Amino acid sequence: MAATFGNGWFGNKAESFARFFGTPLFLGAQTVIVVIWIALNVFGWVKFDLYPFILLNLAFSLQAAYAAPLILLAQTRQAERDKAHSEADAKHREELAVANEQRLAIAAQNAERMFELLEQNTQLTAITKQLSERIEVLATELHEKLVSEAK
Repeated sequence: MAATFGNGWFGNKAESFARFFGTPLFLGAQTVIVVIWIALNVFGWVKFDLYPFILLNLAFSLQAAYAAPLILLAQTRQAERDKAHSEADAKHREELAVANEQRLAIAAQNAERMFELLEQNTQLTAITKQLSERIEVLATELHEKLVSEAK
């Protein structure tokens, strides 16, 4: 953008002027100058631009000739900034979407692993129950055998 629209100084000054052209201060000052200009030339002692105020018209034309390109330059620079911001925002949203997809994939893997661990835990619990029951049966048999031998 800097190479096309000036490397900083000119583009920044153009934007400053373009912003100033739309301010209430500029519009008020211009109105005051025009009123004074017309008053001096109609009612004043100095009449340097008689009606139809050709010199005033020339001043407005000169101002418009410089203001229009500066305003267009400022708009173009702003459009370039908006485009760069939009592209950066789109890239950021895409990166977030990719990261979100990765997190979802990891969460799905973790859920699958958790399900596998729960199944293994259920199986181990069943085996532990069977072994406990078998130990209880063996302990009962051993107790009965020892009691019967002791009699």
